[in-house]
Amino acid sequence: MAKAVGVGLIGLGTIGTGVAKVLSANAGVIEQRLGFPLRLVRVADLDTETDRGVDLSGIRFDSDAEGLIDDPEVEIVVELIGGYDVARRLVLRSIEAGKHIVTANKALLALHGAEIFGAALRRDVDVAFEASVAGGIPILRSIREGLVANRIECVRGIMNGTTNYVLTEMEETGEDFDVVVKRAQDLGYAEADPSFDLDGVDAAHKLTLLAAMAFGAELTFKEVPTEGIRGLAPVDFEAASELGDRIKLLGIAKCHIGDDGQERIEARVHPTLVPRRSLLAKVEGAMNAVAVDGDAVGPTLFYGAGAGELPTASAVVADLVEIAREIRRGGAGRVAPLSYVPEALRPLPLVPMGELWGRAYLRFTAVDRPGVLGHIAGVLGEHEIGIESVIQKGRGAATESVPVLVQTHPAREAAIRSALEEIDRLPDVTAPTRLVRIEEDA
Repeated sequence: MAKAVGVGLIGLGTIGTGVAKVLSANAGVIEQRLGFPLRLVRVADLDTETDRGVDLSGIRFDSDAEGLIDDPEVEIVVELIGGYDVARRLVLRSIEAGKHIVTANKALLALHGAEIFGAALRRDVDVAFEASVAGGIPILRSIREGLVANRIECVRGIMNGTTNYVLTEMEETGEDFDVVVKRAQDLGYAEADPSFDLDGVDAAHKLTLLAAMAFGAELTFKEVPTEGIRGLAPVDFEAASELGDRIKLLGIAKCHIGDDGQERIEARVHPTLVPRRSLLAKVEGAMNAVAVDGDAVGPTLFYGAGAGELPTASAVVADLVEIAREIRRGGAGRVAPLSYVPEALRPLPLVPMGELWGRAYLRFTAVDRPGVLGHIAGVLGEHEIGIESVIQKGRGAATESVPVLVQTHPAREAAIRSALEEIDRLPDVTAPTRLVRIEEDA
């Protein structure tokens, strides 16, 4: 029998425990597919007392991550501690020690990916990160290998299960944002501090990696315009339904080629109205979906569990199998981790949000008296923004505010933003206007 490939796991949290379970439960089928065993030989975690419900018999388990990295039996290091600083140090330390890396840490790669991939290239080791985007959905491998013959034109998707659960529940129950978020926390869909999810940061991390792989673009997530789902109200979901749409938090990346042949990247994360008939609109609860349009293959859709112990562990172990196979073949770097070879990656300019063109949904909060709608419409008209439909929800006394819901004709984002700044200063407008963009072809 061929010698086993040894795996060292740093971080025995939810996903780490799932990895240990999958490696144990499916050891036989993995060996049948590889032709040799893939064995977890060492685990490091600061908490060595808590019972995770997984059998670690015969596996060294302690808090010594440095010792794990230096262990000659460990050929692949799995980093599952999350965060930036400690994870970065351990990953770079592992690479310097000649160990291959598997990680689910999208935040780390979205911020420090260039440094990590560069170090791995110099040491001729692999960095695999399928689990970092959309959990158990093999979207990165599909872009890197299955769609390699295509010029990718657009990637868009629901990349965060927490926000999709909250939006689905708000639509179905009519309950307020805070009520639904609390339920998501109680059910384990949301963290105690869900800011990364609700503010769109998690989706921006994932979109950064997808844009790099789809377009060969050097990008950090801080460059991606990002808006979360706070501020949405039940009335917005009622209006979306009346318009034949649903509200989803989308990450969107597109490649624009100008008349001069120069490429620019559009990348953004924000709540979006999508047609109810579209496939993305049908993705409910905590599920994820990513749509990829290629010039040869056309539109494709990848759907599945975007998080969770075993779905994410499935992606981690798939990376382990791929690297183990290359180790036994005597090579590394069979496929460039970001799909493009390193020298082909280049900084591509981002299309400014102000240049984007499209329809928008606007919720104004205004005093219910004659002339107010005329003032709002007048400002929109001055900025060359046409009105497609208007809905006023409820009636108020002369001093009470009501929501006024407007769907615009296509307009430049910069014009819409300028108009909203002016409208929000009107004396009869009593709260900041909520803007939700409409993605026609989602």
